[in-house]
Amino acid sequence: MGLRYQQQSAEAAALQGQSYAVATRNLDRIVAKYPRSQRAHLAVMTDLDETAIDNSALLVRDMEACHDYTAWDTWNDWELHGNPRLIPGASAFFHHASSLGVKIFYVSDRSDENKAATLATLRKLRFPQVNERQVLLLGPSKAVRRANIERHHTLVMQLGDSLADFSGDFKGADLATSHRLVKKYAKHFGNDWIVLPNATYGSWTSAPLTAWQRPIGASL
Repeated sequence: MGLRYQQQSAEAAALQGQSYAVATRNLDRIVAKYPRSQRAHLAVMTDLDETAIDNSALLVRDMEACHDYTAWDTWNDWELHGNPRLIPGASAFFHHASSLGVKIFYVSDRSDENKAATLATLRKLRFPQVNERQVLLLGPSKAVRRANIERHHTLVMQLGDSLADFSGDFKGADLATSHRLVKKYAKHFGNDWIVLPNATYGSWTSAPLTAWQRPIGASL
């Protein structure tokens, strides 16, 4: 159901487009606060997978072969030879950010060994500002990569599908802690932190469910 929702539903496409529409309005508002002389130092940091590009075709292929895609043993081949789709709204947003003079940093946990393939994929999809320095792949943690960006830039917006894309506080946190942190950082969500929907994988996949305890047919 998660794969059907993520890949096929109009609702997921609407949410993705809505997320980027909010991001566009907010970025315009944020950038307008800075004089033109300072805008070259502004930056946006974004995740790639299920944030800017859609990898659901790989997940569906694995599921149909009764293979657990969350083992990630097929991901390397996908990075090298796969053909992800654009997430609705992503291309327009990043081109708009680029037109404002904002630096874009693509920060992903894709393999750095396959960086040439990821660069080629992003260029094929016509993302702006795709180069070795602004595509930062797995090696240091995202918190470290974020800190490195902030040494020379003012980070004005982050986009991702996982809470760990936004703050190192979420990395490795259990669900109860993550829920507390969401409340702590509530002012960021929908402002300078834009979360994209991903119903196919994440830190929540093994969480227990809560069921209504009334037996089926109890009133019959």
